Amino acid sequence: MTNLNNKLLRLGILLSGEGTSFENVARLIDSGQIPAEVALVISSKVEAKGLERAKRRKIPQVAVPRKTYPDITKFNDEIHSLLELHSVDFVALLGFLSPFQPRSRFSGKTINVHPALIPAFSGKGFYGRRVHEAVLQRGCKVSGATVHFVDDHYDQGPIILQKTVPVLENDSPSSLASRVQAVEKQLVPEAIRLYAAGRLQLIDGVVRILP
Repeated sequence: MTNLNNKLLRLGILLSGEGTSFENVARLIDSGQIPAEVALVISSKVEAKGLERAKRRKIPQVAVPRKTYPDITKFNDEIHSLLELHSVDFVALLGFLSPFQPRSRFSGKTINVHPALIPAFSGKGFYGRRVHEAVLQRGCKVSGATVHFVDDHYDQGPIILQKTVPVLENDSPSSLASRVQAVEKQLVPEAIRLYAAGRLQLIDGVVRILP
């Protein structure tokens, strides 16, 4: 999996909320630490603050409200039309709370970040605070974050990167979330850099990181 003739990778960012992970990626792009450019930000919610962050950066931003598209295929049709319009090469789901269908166009070219160590505490219904509550209720001693390629099933695509964090005795869902989010901000840019450098190889459903 390689970038396109050493051109800057054109990213499509899909989000549903604050957009802090998007902001982190954008800052690293500005500082030259990620060889890419954000071509488009799409939100599944009109009120998402991530859209405001994109607007301040003069990055094209569009809301595709999930609730106005009861048919998931038509919802994805609209998203794919926008990605094609803006010549997006690679898609990053950063807090995107709706199903995205990579289809053939973005198969092996779409990543998601999940706030747990997949396959634990993953799948439909496990997102945001719910994940951290479940980790604490189970009495886990470690948690962490995972970046993986996206397929047609929640949190089941091939794992690219994972990193653990300790679960402390006095942790709340909020304090654990803060520690996990710090790790997410390391893993997402690294996954994009690895893809842009052509260092991710997918063999029999397993991602190999090339030297």
